[in-house]
Amino acid sequence: MLNKYARGLFAAIFKPLAQLLVRWGVSPDLVTLVGTLGVVAGALIWYPLGQLFWGTVVITIFVFSDIVDGLMARQMQRKGPWGAFVDSSLDRLGDSSVFVGLVIWFFLGGNNPAIAILALSCLVLSSLVSYSKARAEGLGLTANVGIAERSERLVVVLVATGLVGLGIPSVVLLIVLVLLAIASIVTIVQRVLVVRNQALAVEGQE
Repeated sequence: MLNKYARGLFAAIFKPLAQLLVRWGVSPDLVTLVGTLGVVAGALIWYPLGQLFWGTVVITIFVFSDIVDGLMARQMQRKGPWGAFVDSSLDRLGDSSVFVGLVIWFFLGGNNPAIAILALSCLVLSSLVSYSKARAEGLGLTANVGIAERSERLVVVLVATGLVGLGIPSVVLLIVLVLLAIASIVTIVQRVLVVRNQALAVEGQE
């Protein structure tokens, strides 16, 4: 849903920056790499130090590189498989680092094993959500369904984490992670059913 309604707005906002970087000869792959490193730094440096708000600020700033590199690639007509592979792979690294940072902090300094375990569960489930789509596409099928796609997962966990960093009770993050885990499970089931229907239809045509 966020992809549908918000991506166009942010694309318009960041289009001038993308055009400027293209004029400077910057590669979209470089933007992708720098953005991922920024997300990883915010998650694995600030979060384990207990700086949840500032870590979220850093992550949010660099997350927008995902929009900028896409705009650059389209402007340069570089929409080949290599760019898509790099972008998707580094997205998984960045997203995973967010949950890993939360796991580290809440198991150690944050002293909240319940949130740490839930963050770890969301990490595993998010990986399965992404894998189910990638595997379906690898088989020539599609799995573009689900109530907890990447954008939704990232936004809700970052908002909740940032608010906890500002002083609201950590139970808010706990509740958000519970809901995110449930939504991820539902998404996995949705994608399994969609892929199953497509697979059966293909088999019926053979």
